[in-house]
Amino acid sequence: MTIQRIEPSGRASKAVIHNGVVYLAGQVGDAEKDIAGQTRDVLDKIDALLEQAGSSKEHVLMATVWLADMADFAALNEVWNDWVIDGHQPARCCGEAKLARAALKVEIMIVAAVAE
Repeated sequence: MTIQRIEPSGRASKAVIHNGVVYLAGQVGDAEKDIAGQTRDVLDKIDALLEQAGSSKEHVLMATVWLADMADFAALNEVWNDWVIDGHQPARCCGEAKLARAALKVEIMIVAAVAE
């Protein structure tokens, strides 16, 4: 069994690849930004990690989105809708949660297929 870990630290890896699937750790943005800015930061990080893993947003299977406040749902979706590629929409869930730092507004976890 081969497991590849991308950017492991003492606590977690930013991504783990196993059996042609890449699992991304939750990504957060710059806490100084509003919800749109944080969401863009997160999606940029996701794009970069997927590229490192040999994948891309076209291969995303599932996204788990955590918002600190569901009142930000519409603003999140405006940025998300510009990012996701028509015909390649992943399964997605979105919930409200207390995030690791009070200034964080969004965290997104991704599961994607590694491109063949």
